[in-house]
Amino acid sequence: MSKTLSLTAADGHQFSAYLTEPAGTARGGVVVLPEIFGVNSHIRSVADGYAADGYLVIAPALFDRTERGVEIGYSPDEIQRGIALMQAVPIDKALLDIAAAMAHVKPAGRLGMLGFCWGGALTWQAACRLDGIAAAVPYYGGGMPDQKALLAKGPVMVHFGETDGSIPLAGAQAFRDAQPQVEVNFYPAGHGFNCDQRASFDAASAALARERTLAFLRQHVG
Repeated sequence: MSKTLSLTAADGHQFSAYLTEPAGTARGGVVVLPEIFGVNSHIRSVADGYAADGYLVIAPALFDRTERGVEIGYSPDEIQRGIALMQAVPIDKALLDIAAAMAHVKPAGRLGMLGFCWGGALTWQAACRLDGIAAAVPYYGGGMPDQKALLAKGPVMVHFGETDGSIPLAGAQAFRDAQPQVEVNFYPAGHGFNCDQRASFDAASAALARERTLAFLRQHVG
C-alpha cells in the first residue's frame, strides 16, 4: 500500500513524501532520495520495488523547499529546470528533510538509504553527517569525487558508470582510492543507467546494481 503524506522538518518546513509499505512485517526502513526530477513515477517505482522486498520505504520531496509538486521528465529543458531547482536547495536544508524522512520510517527497524544522481550525492552527505544509517547506497552521485575526504559513519556501497559524462571515470576512481572502506562498483554504462525511462538506461547494469544493493540491505538492515 502506498500514499503521499506530509512531514515536518526540524526547522518547521512542511513537505510531502511518498510512503510505500511491505505486504507483511517490515524488515526495516529505506529512504529513497530522488534525482533532479522530483519524486516522479520512476522514483515511486523504485520505492515500490524495495517495499515488495520487505521494507517500509519513503521518498521525500526535497524540492518542496522551493517548489511543490515537482515531477518532471528527462528532456534537455526539463534537465535544466531540475538543475536550477537543485541549486536552489541548500544541502543543510535537504539534510533536515532527509532526517525527518528517516525518523518516519525508523520504527520499522534498522535504516537503509539509497539515492540517485543528486540523491546519490545527498546519500553520501547523509552517510557522513547523519546518525542512524545502517547502510547507504549512492548511485552516480554528482560531485562525490570532490567530497572524497569525508568519512562515512557506517557501511556504504557506491555505483558508478564508467562512461558517465557527468562524473569522469578518473574522478570516480579517485573517490574509490580515497575510500578503501567503501565498496565501489563500476558498470559499463553512463549517467542515470538505473532509470528505465531514460535513454541512458542499461538493463544489465541496473539489474546487477540492484542485486548488489539488495544484498547490502539484507546484510546491514535486515
